[in-house]
Amino acid sequence: MRIYGLIGQTLKHSWSREYFIRKFAAGGIHADYKLFELARINDLPVLVRTEQQLYGLNVTIPYKKSVIPFLSDLSPEAEAIGAVNTIRIERQGQDIRLTGFNTDAPAFGAELGRFAFRESKRALILGTGGAAMAVAHVLKNEGWTFSMVSRSGKLPNVLSYDKLTPDIMASVKLIVNATPAGMYPEVDTMPPLPWDYITRKHLLFDLIYNPEETRFMQMGQAKGARAINGLGMLKRQADLAWEIWPKDQTQEK
Repeated sequence: MRIYGLIGQTLKHSWSREYFIRKFAAGGIHADYKLFELARINDLPVLVRTEQQLYGLNVTIPYKKSVIPFLSDLSPEAEAIGAVNTIRIERQGQDIRLTGFNTDAPAFGAELGRFAFRESKRALILGTGGAAMAVAHVLKNEGWTFSMVSRSGKLPNVLSYDKLTPDIMASVKLIVNATPAGMYPEVDTMPPLPWDYITRKHLLFDLIYNPEETRFMQMGQAKGARAINGLGMLKRQADLAWEIWPKDQTQEK
């Protein structure tokens, strides 16, 4: 039986195993999906050597950037983004080749495509990690103007939350939460936006899917804004990962 899985530091929030197990059962696919919590990304080579039936991985917080030095190759999109959330593992005897891909970007782009933006395309991306880089890649390619936001604002060209003026908030239409703030089990947290300036003109896109309605979403809806979660994005990126991973002859192509 081939094994696929997810690596991250803490995986209590993840619905990936449940999603893939249902997918395998529905398709009659003889495979398993496991959650691998790694205390440090340096443990990845040991995992790959030890789990000899492991042929594909998803990557989540906080390893989407730091995993790159451990890979043999990158897809052009993953290289352009600077972050990886899917790894294809190819085995030829003792030779093991790991190739990194980014399915976050096309999955986010497909979800964003459900909405029409007739006015100026301006956005805020909350966070500066791997997921934020995938969002930035999509928005840039789609002709958006955007700013990234972090609590410290110490990185070049990144705003801190206290720099989000009424004019900035009025000019943006899309706000993407690409931070873990509000993710299970820390469900009472949320990014410190200036909530008084959120209106019905805003769309709040939370990449978090557990819980299905975060405090970030609830606060936006209370101000009249539209708000969606990352569940659709999770499903899209998972299906894209399945297309990338190697399969044996008994598995669905």
